[in-house]
Amino acid sequence: MTGTAAKRRYRLQPSASVRGELRMPGDKSISHRALMLGGIAQGVTEVSGFLASEDCLATLSALRAMGVTIERPQQTQVRVHGVGRDGLSAAGAPLDLGNAGTAIRLLIGLLAGQRFDSTLIGDASLMRRPMERVAQPLRTMGARIDTTDGKPPVHIHGGASLSAIDYVMPMASAQVKSAVLLAALYASGTSSVTEPAPTRDHTERMLRDFGVELTQQQRTVRMAGGQPLRGCRVEVPGDFSSAAFFIVAGCLGARDGLTLRDVGVNPTRTGLLDMLRMMGANIEVRPRADSSAEPIADIHVRSSPLRGIRVPEALVPLAIDEFPIFFIAAAAASGETVVTGAGELRVKESDRLGAMARGLQALGVSCELLPEGIRIIGGTPLRGGHIESDGDHRIAMSFAVASLLTAGPLEIDDVANVGTSFPDFPALARAAGLKLED
Repeated sequence: MTGTAAKRRYRLQPSASVRGELRMPGDKSISHRALMLGGIAQGVTEVSGFLASEDCLATLSALRAMGVTIERPQQTQVRVHGVGRDGLSAAGAPLDLGNAGTAIRLLIGLLAGQRFDSTLIGDASLMRRPMERVAQPLRTMGARIDTTDGKPPVHIHGGASLSAIDYVMPMASAQVKSAVLLAALYASGTSSVTEPAPTRDHTERMLRDFGVELTQQQRTVRMAGGQPLRGCRVEVPGDFSSAAFFIVAGCLGARDGLTLRDVGVNPTRTGLLDMLRMMGANIEVRPRADSSAEPIADIHVRSSPLRGIRVPEALVPLAIDEFPIFFIAAAAASGETVVTGAGELRVKESDRLGAMARGLQALGVSCELLPEGIRIIGGTPLRGGHIESDGDHRIAMSFAVASLLTAGPLEIDDVANVGTSFPDFPALARAAGLKLED
């Protein structure tokens, strides 16, 4: 492949089927959190299954810049020498989080109660993403945070005295919830966060692993500030959001079955499975008996006819990162699929509703953008064509899977950011049977 990294593209010939056994890379969300909590813990945290993606390595670099010693004996093993809850120090330059939306929002919470100033920046995509949803509740706690027209650079002024908050979230967001909980570690009193719908609970689970006491009642989490964290062992399961591409590929083309090994199946992440089963998908989840704090399972998928559905809005927060690949399943399904209440997709790495609609229409799929969702009429043959990914890793990987449906070749532009979450995607895609050149 010639040219700059920004111009990288995928070329795919139509694929007839997928099959075999695959092992997914480590969970990105859990890898971020293991680094951050390990960094402010007392003692050493041993992390296995770490995702060595660009996003997670940006978090690792940020913590090193703040005085945390981190070793990597192997690519997927990390040893974090924690500096304690109050042991971080000022970085000598702005912390560059690249494309990592999770990292920047969680670090705003972690840094809100530090004694030193911090500035957070990122790549062109991250610098367009909204940060006020995190900054506003933290200001209520006493944090002094400046954004730039609501976006990065984010300037956090050190020395703020934080007080507990009872925060009722206006929208379901695991990143906002996690940022408030991280700031609450530095606040006086007991904070609570109430969410309107369940979201990823990786932060709550991992805080317990590090010895923090918190309570959960229905959709409210309560935690006292000032608690120390103790280093521990963290096993990072396979990333469900990465597995999602192959789960849908299996639904479309695994006549003899496709098995994904050791995937994290936290129930706050698996809304995609519920949606695909509503469509008639043949999916079997085989739990692993020795799972740690995070449930782990093998997922076995066989191809089966899919039918269009109206997605219950309660499932939207449980599948927010999986909707691009779900839209490919909707294009294959007979009849109409309707998604509403998914306005959050417009402020991800790209406007994922708009980008997916344009890409599907380019392949001959009839679809209509809704104010906070999309309507897709599936079941008709797809033609090949050219796809603009808008530099969004999940858009690029989703349309790669669409090569199981197309009658002609696909070319997908601007795929360099796949490395932010799933650097091994091309190799695993080829191993499963996709005819991908990168």
